[in-house]
Amino acid sequence: MNDDKIKELFRTQNHREIESEPEDILQIVGFLVGSEEFAVPILNVQEIVRPIEYTRVPGTPEYVLGVFNLRGNIYPLINLRAKFNLPTIKQNKDMRYIVIKHNDEVAGFVIDKLTEAVKISEKDIEPTPETLNEDANLIYGIGKQKDRLITILKVEYLLKRAF
Repeated sequence: MNDDKIKELFRTQNHREIESEPEDILQIVGFLVGSEEFAVPILNVQEIVRPIEYTRVPGTPEYVLGVFNLRGNIYPLINLRAKFNLPTIKQNKDMRYIVIKHNDEVAGFVIDKLTEAVKISEKDIEPTPETLNEDANLIYGIGKQKDRLITILKVEYLLKRAF
């Protein structure tokens, strides 16, 4: 193959890559709290761990379980069931702590079950319904994925401290 043919091949290959670039895709990590599926952007997930011991902190809201030590770092632990006004359940084998970060804020959240990491197109995310005034700041949008709906949460509001 001569140099001109190689240059032409690279030129057409680069042109095809530009044409096939995906539209805006959001990568999210899905999880269950009660019977509802929620998600947060994957880039905000520091790690996901099995439940570990935590220390209760007096004077905090009921949804704040306390603090826990993860590799020498102390983080607040928030029970999403309590935060979302759902009845509490006993710890089981599916429960996890999802450690979420945004800027300098980091906290652990108790979730009922991890579902999966999903790539979702921005065009498949509906804005927050206007009827949800109180929680509108917490919700980024509702993602449509095949036969299911996923409530995508805004990490900055999830981490906003009210305690």
